[in-house]
Amino acid sequence: MLLGAHVSTAGGCRNAPARAADIGAVAIQVFTKQPNRWAEVQLSTDECLAFRLGLAEHGVAYANAHDSYLINLATPDPLLLDRSYAAFAAELRRANELGLDALVTHPGNATDGDVPRGLAQNADMIGRALEEVGGAAMVLLETTAGAGKVLGSRFEELAEMIERIPPHVRERVGVCVDTCHVYAAGYDLREDYDGVINQLADVIGLHRVRLFHLNDSATAFASRRDRHAAIGEGSLGDEPFRRLMNDPRFTAVPMVLETPKEHPDNVKDLVTLDRQNLARLRGYVGVTG
Repeated sequence: MLLGAHVSTAGGCRNAPARAADIGAVAIQVFTKQPNRWAEVQLSTDECLAFRLGLAEHGVAYANAHDSYLINLATPDPLLLDRSYAAFAAELRRANELGLDALVTHPGNATDGDVPRGLAQNADMIGRALEEVGGAAMVLLETTAGAGKVLGSRFEELAEMIERIPPHVRERVGVCVDTCHVYAAGYDLREDYDGVINQLADVIGLHRVRLFHLNDSATAFASRRDRHAAIGEGSLGDEPFRRLMNDPRFTAVPMVLETPKEHPDNVKDLVTLDRQNLARLRGYVGVTG
């Protein structure tokens, strides 16, 4: 299975593949810049080549980036929209330069409460970037927990955005399903796994599911709060992850952890906790309920 985690790019993107090897990952997610700052970076040809060679050397079969948390392609503020679009296009450009499979993006925040406008605007901006930047990297719309005016907590909203993408670039758009987010948004993966997956299939189509973020939830069902927990240690528990790890429909879909990397004493650990969570996920394989 294409199983892995979000890994650090501290010191340069070229360092990420070796960090994947440290935790036994064959799939990774990275940031190509600091996600909480607008400042852009330009990757050198040498850096991109070293990253690509590192993927091959360390057996990483899938790699994606997550875009900046500051980007809001659904904003009603024209100045923030221009800044967000420029940042998103730059993220997509770096994803192509690194040879990444995909760029994950949040569907944005319609701060004025106008959901139809926000969905349409976000889709327009993504379609524009795919056309202007080109390349092969996919754009994956991430499911959200639904706090405040955040878009993307309902499958119908993601389906509408995809439908609005111009047909000639639509096949480069898919969905990233975050287990914590969908559970917090009101899709009960714990008690109704089959029902949730059937809704996903009916509304979006399973062929659009191109990545999973595997995270337990530190808050209760339908809390609308985005708080990740270690696998099997939150309110989701073991069962949804056991089902996912044994679901033949998702055998070829990459799955990456975004679980906490701090011990209870707040000591950061970029290796041990990921190894433990990955081992737990692998332990579900072949275990029937």
